[in-house]
Amino acid sequence: MKEIILNADDFGLSAGANRGIIKAWQEGMLTSTSLMVGGDAFAEAAAFARANPALQVGLHLTLVQGSAVLAQQGLPALTDAAGEFGDDAVLAGMRYFFLKGLRKKLRQEIDAQLAKCRDAGVELSHVDGHLNIHMHPVVFDILCELMPGYGIKSFRLTRENLPANLALDRTRLVGKCADAFIFARLADRCRPRLDRLGIRYAREVKGLLSSGHMTEEYLLRALDGVGEGITEIYFHPGCHPCATLTRRMPDYQHEAELAALTSPRVREKLAQDGVRLRNYRGEEKTYV
Repeated sequence: MKEIILNADDFGLSAGANRGIIKAWQEGMLTSTSLMVGGDAFAEAAAFARANPALQVGLHLTLVQGSAVLAQQGLPALTDAAGEFGDDAVLAGMRYFFLKGLRKKLRQEIDAQLAKCRDAGVELSHVDGHLNIHMHPVVFDILCELMPGYGIKSFRLTRENLPANLALDRTRLVGKCADAFIFARLADRCRPRLDRLGIRYAREVKGLLSSGHMTEEYLLRALDGVGEGITEIYFHPGCHPCATLTRRMPDYQHEAELAALTSPRVREKLAQDGVRLRNYRGEEKTYV
């Protein structure tokens, strides 16, 4: 049986992101979303999550390109003076790996992001990360210590089939090859520990290699490559005008991704192919 989780990242980032995600849930096929607790629109997103418990919500862990929850003190610094993480994901990853003085601060910040969701009355079902920072070896090890205490049973094990993606879209060829290789190796490292902890994950994740460009046409073609079992496909829907989305992700097709999640053509294809929409809890969403 083919089962698909359709997830929206960046819930709480901005009013524009929230509008897109709420519309994708209410009018479309979205089954889950991931909450960015340092975002400007976190309070609105958390209120919507509490009022819609059928919408599965995970933590969109943010340790790059976003705001920290905790005030940072001392050196080495986890953030700048304004409490903002760096925008360069590669540089941030190297700092988190090599600067051992940051590890205690990372643990405190990750714990604070999890606790902020809990304290807002949002029950977290899964964890993923902004720019997939949750797969970073140091970050992943901290998450493995913390997730059981928060009752988290699912995790985005990010890796994507490179040949299948390139058959649909050959743009950014070198970058895609690098991303696919890196995340395949990271997934190999993460998988055994997730299995020991009894934490679920999808057999494949789509959205890594074409992030921000998961349009209706792309999705219709990508669905042909979905195999048996559970596949997660993640999106970044949003509504413009939104200054934050434009500033943070100027090349992302937020409204086109929202259109994909509400597309009658996608609904029809899912029905024809007998694909079930579900979330990590195993709950099914009716789309016909």
